[in-house]
Amino acid sequence: MFVRVLLAVEVAALAVWSVVWDSLDFRIYRLGGGVVTEGTRLYTEQLAEHWYTNSPVFALVCSPLADLPLTVARVGWQFASMAALVWACANVLDLAGRPVTRNTVAALVAAAMLLEPMYHSFFQGQVNLILLALVVADVRAVARGRVAGAGIGLAAAMKLTPGIFIVLLLVTGRIRAAAVATGTFAVAVAGTWLIAPDASRAYWTGTFRDTSRVGVTYISNQSPFGMLSRMLGGHPDRVQGWYPVISVVVAVAGLAVAALWARRGDWLGATAVTGVTGLLVSPISWAHHWVWVLPALVLLVRDGRRVAAACAYVLFVLSPLWWTPHDGTDREWGFHWLTTAVANCYLLSGVAFLVYTALELRRPGRAPEPSRLEPVRDEPASRTLAEVS
Repeated sequence: MFVRVLLAVEVAALAVWSVVWDSLDFRIYRLGGGVVTEGTRLYTEQLAEHWYTNSPVFALVCSPLADLPLTVARVGWQFASMAALVWACANVLDLAGRPVTRNTVAALVAAAMLLEPMYHSFFQGQVNLILLALVVADVRAVARGRVAGAGIGLAAAMKLTPGIFIVLLLVTGRIRAAAVATGTFAVAVAGTWLIAPDASRAYWTGTFRDTSRVGVTYISNQSPFGMLSRMLGGHPDRVQGWYPVISVVVAVAGLAVAALWARRGDWLGATAVTGVTGLLVSPISWAHHWVWVLPALVLLVRDGRRVAAACAYVLFVLSPLWWTPHDGTDREWGFHWLTTAVANCYLLSGVAFLVYTALELRRPGRAPEPSRLEPVRDEPASRTLAEVS
């Protein structure tokens, strides 16, 4: 009963929020969709006083939203994100080998909605939950030996960083799925180039790697690049020359660990490790990008690491990074021991998770039995949280 009441309150709050709050990132998405075919305006002019930083593929996906009233488009977008979260939770439970019932899904969704990356995504009107759902659904298909790759390819075409899952498919020998993902990515990019050639040319010939268009040093950037830029006085230029070495090392190490989890038949572990690796490799990993905490938390709970899972859950609910100075003054720059650790808590938790998953490989593993994805009979609410864990 408690789970359903909590979820009902969350959905009601989302409905009200969607109507009354003008989410900045969604506004930019919608404006970008309206100008994607107008030469290079998408990348040479600011929209709502901010640069559009996503791919022209994503702008084209958002173009129908430009023809709808802002509030109608925003409400539809937010509830599409909510549906994506439900879908992602169902697939994560399935990968964990847990019962996929209405109550277990509801419990996981209700708990997930309290995580800062999730509610921050709703606050901004972000696309993160849709990308999460596309990728996790594809991984589940791979785990079941089905045709897969289109979701990952589309997600990568929309926002690049999910492209790390194409590499995961390659290193785990899922060549067909990798080919489908790569083909989907190529078709999406080529098709958009035909419709919006100027915007596509501007993006793919340089804009996609231009980090100066966003606030790299802002506290929300929980990547190694963001942390190092803050520690070195708020000067990203002091990091750019050698930072790619860090990205390559993290990518190789993270994907190696993910591939070993996949070799054990544990695709939940492979998904969680790859998602976190992608966050650590990217130069920009905003707090709302950390939706990959969802499969990581479920992995910890499934494997009996409940204390660690509880601590991580509290961390990502409270998000103490926002309690530290982030006003662009000397209080934020440099190294300040505990304050610096708290200011980069998502990043440090991600590193700790990768270390844990690497060490966990020493234990004998048993691949979880996949459960039915389709919701089955309801279970008593008192048993719901126990089933998830």
